[in-house]
Amino acid sequence: MSAVPRPAALAAEGVGYTVEGRALLADVDLVARPGETVGLVGPNGSGKTTFLRCVHGALRPTAGRVLVDGADTAGLRVKERARRIAVVPQDAVGITGLTVDEVVAMGRGPHKRFWEQDGPDDARLVAEALRRVGSADLARRRFEGLSGGERQRVLIARALVQEPGLLVLDEPTNHLDIRFQLEVLALVRSLGTTNLLVLHDLNLAAWCCDRLYVLRDGRVAASGTPVEVLTEELIADVYGVRARVAVHPDTGAPTIVYLPGSVPVPAGPAASTVPAVSS
Repeated sequence: MSAVPRPAALAAEGVGYTVEGRALLADVDLVARPGETVGLVGPNGSGKTTFLRCVHGALRPTAGRVLVDGADTAGLRVKERARRIAVVPQDAVGITGLTVDEVVAMGRGPHKRFWEQDGPDDARLVAEALRRVGSADLARRRFEGLSGGERQRVLIARALVQEPGLLVLDEPTNHLDIRFQLEVLALVRSLGTTNLLVLHDLNLAAWCCDRLYVLRDGRVAASGTPVEVLTEELIADVYGVRARVAVHPDTGAPTIVYLPGSVPVPAGPAASTVPAVSS
């Protein structure tokens, strides 16, 4: 066993999700090549979190399919899927009374029988995962006593001990100050996994993601590298905000400055017929 993962290939093909006649997602295609960090961006209500849930199995698509290393995730058992895909939530609500190493050890569940106890190999993987995320010194601390940035690192370590090829992260920088935002995203990129993450901050997305998919009303509005996607025209069209975009001389990534005053909404029917959805 090793805490160093083999990155997976992710392919979403025509994914749709409809509830009571409402199309929350429609015909979404997305590819993440092994080792890539791919970002999902878009306004509130565009379907980002719904799509993530279809990828990691909390929701089953009503159309299309999600493939991880060529295997349709809908046909995988829960534990088998958890050995391929690990989820890092915004926070772990409800975890109390556990030490950090106990929280990380929860990630070994997909590799165990119901009654099987942790052994030396599990303890080694937990220690290695905590070391990799820079949190070895936190092992005996109470999880609920950690800062937001520390908790995110621990949740990433918990995901790592699942030994997945794909990490799915929903707003991993939410509620973190800028230092921890940068540290967490740099950490994610360093892990060796394939990463699919939702981000609201377009500047962070431009800096940390290899490619971006922009969702609007449950559909892909644009995809490509950050330089290709994050244009002034797209930001005006998708977000209704005026902006100036330039390539930063230090990072080589697009840098966005938002300008006061929204973009006027054109008169007439909306271009899309897909209903607005929860993000």
